[in-house]
Amino acid sequence: MGQNLQNGERLRPVDLARGHGLSTQAVRNYEEAGILPAAGRTPHGYRTYTSLHAGALRAFLSLVPGHGHQTATSIMRAVNEGAAEEAFRLIDESHAQLLDDRRTLQAVESALRDLAPTTAASEPGVGSEPAAVAGPGGTFIGPLAGKLGIRPATLRKWERAGLVRPRRDPLTGYRVYDEADVRDARLAHQLRRGGYLLEQIAPLIAQVRAAGGLEPLEAALCDWRGRLSARGRAMLTGAAELEAYLRERG
Repeated sequence: MGQNLQNGERLRPVDLARGHGLSTQAVRNYEEAGILPAAGRTPHGYRTYTSLHAGALRAFLSLVPGHGHQTATSIMRAVNEGAAEEAFRLIDESHAQLLDDRRTLQAVESALRDLAPTTAASEPGVGSEPAAVAGPGGTFIGPLAGKLGIRPATLRKWERAGLVRPRRDPLTGYRVYDEADVRDARLAHQLRRGGYLLEQIAPLIAQVRAAGGLEPLEAALCDWRGRLSARGRAMLTGAAELEAYLRERG
């Protein structure tokens, strides 16, 4: 490998940087992070790069949109350390996560199709008194959090953001989540997994409550689907550049 690095045209940090709209400091940072192989040095100590470094940079920048900066860094570091199997494992994990996200989207769409219209009876009016017991379909914060695979603190945070509106049991003071609250919590959980922020989710859930339908979520689901497709295509582009880099490394 050392010999390969010495062959071909010598490139300066600025040569690599200009081709990708980066700063020379960014190129040096990528080398220090292990994203690029170690640079050669002139007798005066200046860094010199080759086409191999250019290929590594192309591969990394192509991997980022599909895998994220952290995973792309780990992939390139593994390749440069000669641990190709570890790089392939990381790539497989990203693909598995994308597949899981696609299944999550399908689950959200299925859940929305099955949503019953919100009725006035399911939305407590101002000044209404909560029932003394949880009642049919009511559940407490612990079981609901466990069912969703989140912490109770997350549900309390969602409550402060207006995503769920549990009532309080007058005897114990515990939060009680009725069927509509469970539905809202499920939607919030799925949309959070889809990358939406709490401030983006709150108006969607409010509209579902008010309108009694799923039309307000159609645009969000369409956007989510588009982002998953873009991620899948970005993974293909990243794979092609990484394969080219692996071939050049020999």
